[in-house]
Amino acid sequence: MTAQRVLWERLNREIIGCQRCPRLVEWREQVARERRRAFADWEYWGKPVPGFGDIEARVLIVGLAPGAHGSNRTGRMFTGDSSGDFLYRALHEAGFASQPTATHSEDGLDLQDIFITAVCRCAPPDNRPLREEILNCQPYMVEELRLLNRLEGIVALGRIAFERVQRILRPDHPLLPFRHGAFYKPADHFPWLLASYHPSRQNTQTGRLTAEMFAGIWQRVRDELG
Repeated sequence: MTAQRVLWERLNREIIGCQRCPRLVEWREQVARERRRAFADWEYWGKPVPGFGDIEARVLIVGLAPGAHGSNRTGRMFTGDSSGDFLYRALHEAGFASQPTATHSEDGLDLQDIFITAVCRCAPPDNRPLREEILNCQPYMVEELRLLNRLEGIVALGRIAFERVQRILRPDHPLLPFRHGAFYKPADHFPWLLASYHPSRQNTQTGRLTAEMFAGIWQRVRDELG
């Protein structure tokens, strides 16, 4: 195992064992015990979810938080719910994912040049983490950013992810405005930042985010990577 891989394994163990937010610990474990009827036979993950993907990635995707019956069930980012279905289909079509589906952590899905993380690693009630919970989780993303030593750009899924990335990388700068497709390329050494609506069911089923709009995001990523 390479030294870089050892550092990733250590970080993932720290994330999985995190107990920093009592409200989130209680909620994620309650969901894992009670389960949804459709997944009654599953043994839920019920723990914080580490990042997933290519540790040599040039692009980082940042989401909000695990879904209660998605990542909190499967233990892998954007896996087992409609948001993941929408995301991985688009990544597969753009050539970043080995398959268009993500059903469980051992389904063979592999990512190329993409690493996926989230602002918050535990499923929050009503999908709304509190500010202090986001701050408790922030050091994990900071470390991932440090370990992704080939990083060129970041795709932020949703306003909260978009603003959190800015607060981490450029805390002394005013926040850039969020809109779908907004692209910012700093003149300094920081990675470029691309904003997208989150592929939540609320956005995709209402037409706020269409498959064509989302495909445009990943085409822009391809263009930037050359």
